[in-house]
This record gives sequence, structure tokens and C-alpha cells, in this order.
Amino acid sequence: MLKILKPLVCLFFMASPLSSSWAAAERYTLDSAHTTVAFLIEHVGYAKTLGHFSDVSGSFLYDADTQTVSDVSIVVKTASVNSDNKKRDKHVRSKDFLNVKKHPQMVFSATDATLGASGSGTVIGQLALLGQSLPLSLDVTLNKSDKYPFGHKRFTLGVSARGSLQRSAYGMNYGVANGIVGDDIELIIEIEANQDK
Repeated sequence: MLKILKPLVCLFFMASPLSSSWAAAERYTLDSAHTTVAFLIEHVGYAKTLGHFSDVSGSFLYDADTQTVSDVSIVVKTASVNSDNKKRDKHVRSKDFLNVKKHPQMVFSATDATLGASGSGTVIGQLALLGQSLPLSLDVTLNKSDKYPFGHKRFTLGVSARGSLQRSAYGMNYGVANGIVGDDIELIIEIEANQDK
């Protein structure tokens, strides 16, 4: 009887959510005051315009033992776009670009990814924008993981991510055919995320 029970007990603990790999995963929430989602886009071929979104929220799970990132959700309020030009920002919020009245947010989500020993890797997820959800790949680097030196003093992760997308894939075609506004968008993401507990 003991010979039968022993492997069953071992199997239970291997499958149980209390196993070490599950227990080590912690929830991290984006610190909105220290998180930046920015973009670069070409203007008539002369130079690239830099813009960012001021309203960003989200969270993810991170397992320091396995370097695994999972359950990623980053929510951007599209109306919060800012390129330091009121007239241009009004146009970007219109139907020609972000159509913020109909689509008030865009969301990046990812199921799981494993970073390398150096803390770098690729997170492949989906970007929901303008009613479409398409694959988006981000090159991610974990800059620092440590207890915050002041204030809340919670364990904090510092993350840099870079990626690119073609806006025409989402139906944002204004200025593409005549080269007034570039099709390719470079993404620049800098994150500080605090452990929830």
C-alpha cells in the first residue's frame, strides 16, 4: 500500500499550485508616475516626432527563480496622447488616427515569457488597437530588481522594452500612401513596477 501511496503523494505535490514555481510568482503593478509608453513616427521623411501617453496602468506576474513573466496586461488610455503640440494631438485623437471616442484604450497582453540569465528576452503578446488584436513582440530587459530605497520601500522591478508596429495593419492609413506620416511606429517603454505585497 505504501508503495502505491508514495508516488501518488509525489505526483500531487508536483501538480499542486503550492509547488515552488507557482509560489514564487508575485504580482507587480505598474507605477504610473514612473512608467512611460512613448513612440517615434516619421514626419514627411524629415525627422521623427516623439510622443507619449500619460495615462498607463497594468500589472504582470514575475517569478524571480525561473525568470518567467506571465499574465501581462498594460492598458493605455488613448486620449492621453501628448506630442507637445495641441493642434497635432487633437488630430491624432481623431478618426484619422486613434479615434479615441470609439476606442478609448489600447491594451497589450501576454500569456508568458521567459527571460534569459542576463535578464533580457522577448515577450510576444497581442496589441488590441482600433478594434483589432494583432501580435506584438517586445524586446525586454530587466534593469534592476530590488527593494525601493525610499517611500513605499516595496520590492520593485525596473524594465525597458522596445518594439515596433505598422499602424496600417490596424486600419490607421492616414498619410501612409503619400508619405506624409510614416507607417512604422517605434515603441519605447520604460517601467517601474511594485510588488503588490
